[in-house]
Amino acid sequence: MLAYVVVEIDVKDPTAYEEYKAPAAAAVAAFGGRYLARGGATETLEGTWAPRRLVILEFPSAERARQWWNSELYRPAKGDSPGVCVGRDAPRGGGRALTDGSVALSG
Repeated sequence: MLAYVVVEIDVKDPTAYEEYKAPAAAAVAAFGGRYLARGGATETLEGTWAPRRLVILEFPSAERARQWWNSELYRPAKGDSPGVCVGRDAPRGGGRALTDGSVALSG
């Protein structure tokens, strides 16, 4: 069953973010993932959540998404870059969520 990873990103340093994107994309592809949405304008239809940058990834399964997240290949990209806040470090309680369409796993 397909699985989706939803990530809120706050770009603090555009240069650091550019350096993050290529290895992150290579790691996503290595685990069979693909980008469904990457940046662009967002519109809050209900509530107060207003992500600055939203990324939605699709993986062949939740298992493959977890393997990607925990992989040595992605680890350098998701490291402690001062220019990119992903997940819990993002403002307004942003984060990552993994869903297989029936249950959401938040991290």
